[in-house]
Amino acid sequence: MSFLFPSFLWGLLAVSIPIAIHIFNFRRTKRVYFTNVSFLKAVETQTRSVRQIKHWLILAARIMAIACLAMAFAQPFLPGKSSTTSEKKGVTSLYLDNSFSMQNELNNKRYIDLAANRLSELLGLFPNATSLQLVTNDFSAQEQGLSNADKLRDRLTTIDLSNTPRTLDAVYRRQQNITAKHQNSGKNQLFWFSDFQKSTTGDLSGLKIDSTNQLFLVPVQAAAEKNVYVDSAWLNTPFIRELQNNVLFVKVSNSGTEQAANVVLKLNLDNTQASTASVTVPANGSATAKFNFNLKGKGFKKGHITFDDFPVTFDNDYYFVLNASPMVKILHIYGQKDAGNYIDNVYDNDSLFSLQSFSVQNVDPGLIKSSDMVVLEGVQQLTGSLPQELQDFVNKGGSLSVIPSSDPLTASYKGLLANLGISGLTSEKSSNPTPIALSVPDRNNPFFGDVFEESVRQELNINLPAASPVWSWSNAGQMLLSLRNGQTYLNQVTKGKGKLYLFASPLDPAYGNVAQHAIFVPIMYKMAALSVRPQRTSYTFDENPISLNILNPAPNAVYKLRRDKIEIIPVQRVTGNNLLLEIPDGDQAAGGLNAGYFELVRDNKVEELIALNHNHAESKLNYYTPAELRTAFSGQKNVQVFDQLNDDAFSKEFQQQNLGKSLWKYFLYAALFFLLVEILLIRFRK
Repeated sequence: MSFLFPSFLWGLLAVSIPIAIHIFNFRRTKRVYFTNVSFLKAVETQTRSVRQIKHWLILAARIMAIACLAMAFAQPFLPGKSSTTSEKKGVTSLYLDNSFSMQNELNNKRYIDLAANRLSELLGLFPNATSLQLVTNDFSAQEQGLSNADKLRDRLTTIDLSNTPRTLDAVYRRQQNITAKHQNSGKNQLFWFSDFQKSTTGDLSGLKIDSTNQLFLVPVQAAAEKNVYVDSAWLNTPFIRELQNNVLFVKVSNSGTEQAANVVLKLNLDNTQASTASVTVPANGSATAKFNFNLKGKGFKKGHITFDDFPVTFDNDYYFVLNASPMVKILHIYGQKDAGNYIDNVYDNDSLFSLQSFSVQNVDPGLIKSSDMVVLEGVQQLTGSLPQELQDFVNKGGSLSVIPSSDPLTASYKGLLANLGISGLTSEKSSNPTPIALSVPDRNNPFFGDVFEESVRQELNINLPAASPVWSWSNAGQMLLSLRNGQTYLNQVTKGKGKLYLFASPLDPAYGNVAQHAIFVPIMYKMAALSVRPQRTSYTFDENPISLNILNPAPNAVYKLRRDKIEIIPVQRVTGNNLLLEIPDGDQAAGGLNAGYFELVRDNKVEELIALNHNHAESKLNYYTPAELRTAFSGQKNVQVFDQLNDDAFSKEFQQQNLGKSLWKYFLYAALFFLLVEILLIRFRK
């Protein structure tokens, strides 16, 4: 038997008071004279022995009453079975995992409800404690203080699922913050009620629990049969045109141990169902669904993939944004501008393109970064920082088309082209250029997929233009067009994330009629279409920071994210034309942020529409077993892992293993019993 407050055992010294009273009878006697005492002596002898027995019984009752009362205040208990015993001292910090994965069910009860019931039962073991803390994934301000059991029970009824998963290391540091502020002589008790999802708990091997804390892990889990979620969505082409057939691919994953057969997915665009698809997703595998759809109108379109999957429903929706017919930003840098203005005539007459033309002496290098495609035409010599700017532009995803002048200085181009994959550049000067006809291109090449009509694809002899090259190079990348003598006329090279298109001759009529031929316009259109960088259809909340490409960023401008009536100002910075936003966590944003669409606003003007989804880690229903948890915390004697327990058994099991059996009530009843015995002895003494 042990005592919770052994200092109260000093109260046992109080038994000396009734002993002193009985030894030294302080009652003053009174002498009474009788005429004949012969009969009284016999009576006196008989009653004195009886009274002596009663005195000793009263003394014993008083001693036992005082001793039992002192023992009750010392709160004796029988130690628990476990070596990691809770002392009921210090701070008791309780963590309730309310992440989305706790929506899963066991015996038709949600994990979070099971955990809340167990936690409520545990609070019943600390009825008078005032140093209790309840921590959830919200990490809200009210979790920083200490409360009693009744207040924590009230909070349990208001806790809902949180969209912010937390690692156990973050939870432990959160609990350490409060325990450090309330240090006392006892050890702190930390409880973790969680499903211990492997994808969100973090690295357990490096988690060391301080010896001043006792940690109790309470797993709440079951085997996940299946859970289907959308992993990602992408377009078959980076360019979306309205009123044309477009294709969207959606990757669907299954984190369960059972196959998900015939899952019906619905594609909604601007709250209108546009298409459906059905996929069968294998266990712990993925499948790809294909949607065909048409768009009406330009601009941003709200996309939504939805399906039915029970019981885990938080990941049954996937949000994305499509930008229909986005304007292709083309920068035309010229040196010798041809008289026919061919580049201007191709791009300036279509609302799909945004064309800016500048002389090589007047171009702003900053415009290169914000363009989709740069057409370098008739520049005799590359000077200054222009070659490096163009190289960086291609490496970061831009498309560069180089059309030479009639007399280019190849030495100034060699460095740039060599870095982009073109070698062996040589000049082919001729005082009398003689155009050579182009060979028939490979009409099965995807580049020419929509350049030639189907009837033309089958023709062997096609009327093609002629050209006279001013330079040549070693063939690299993909040859799109060639002369009939085998020399390359148009080369496509992929470098980094971008592309380089290199022409062999100028557009001047003296060097051929390519610019006047019908094939020129679709080729230039195709280059522009392929220069559109793949659309980023959605982002995740934990992707900090997210990078957005913005036009004409203003200095010191403040960008906001707005959804309905909620408006937040995230941490932000602008580098060039990229806006970097840090999405606040659940404890930083009022009420948390749910998945959906957000408007990027500057000066009350909507700049862009973005879609934010939650991280897929919560959808991967793979949990640590109690045995795995014991292995992860092996060697730490102050950590105890419970097996999966029933609701009714947990509180009793925890008390038996850690709190032992409390005996103070029995000693209190015994004290009352001995007081009653004393009263009865005195009452019936005569």
